[in-house]
Amino acid sequence: MNPLRRLKTALLLAAMVFIAGCASPHYLQPNPKLSAELPPSGSGQQVTLNVLDERESEVLGTRTGSAMSTATITVNAHEVVPKLKTQAERALREMGFTPTDQAAPNRPSLTLSLAKLGYERGETKPLIDEARLEAILQAVVINGNTKYTGRYTSRHTQGYAIRPSLEANTRMVNDMLSDALNRTFSDPKIGSILAR
Repeated sequence: MNPLRRLKTALLLAAMVFIAGCASPHYLQPNPKLSAELPPSGSGQQVTLNVLDERESEVLGTRTGSAMSTATITVNAHEVVPKLKTQAERALREMGFTPTDQAAPNRPSLTLSLAKLGYERGETKPLIDEARLEAILQAVVINGNTKYTGRYTSRHTQGYAIRPSLEANTRMVNDMLSDALNRTFSDPKIGSILAR
């Protein structure tokens, strides 16, 4: 095989590997972290905590922006719910409450739901594409006859020349979920209603 033919073959193989990498699905394993400083509002009261995934689909979107693409971005419920629960338990403890899985009559409760986690293609400019991400958490607080529902949205737009890697997508989703958690537990109504 002559050197020119070898070079063409090597370039063709490299291009095929690159294209296959761009079209491969991403299964993200986010690990969001609460970073907000939370004012104490409880005095050790038990709070029943439920954490749910109420998204329509575990697929956030596609890396290409095409609905028919196989380059999907997925966050499985069994990956994200335990991580959100750990952070919600931490938040409740920092606020002065004692989280529990057990429901009891007259015990205040907090249900934290992942309502949306989305990834879509934004505006396209010459040589630059854009990814738009959105996370929505919903908190439902019940204490006696008082019920409070709050929705907390975090959005992120990222420009790129080369589609984001698995690590970059994981980092963006982590940042969004962390921000949504911070927004949720910084809502003073949650602590005040739980403390009643």
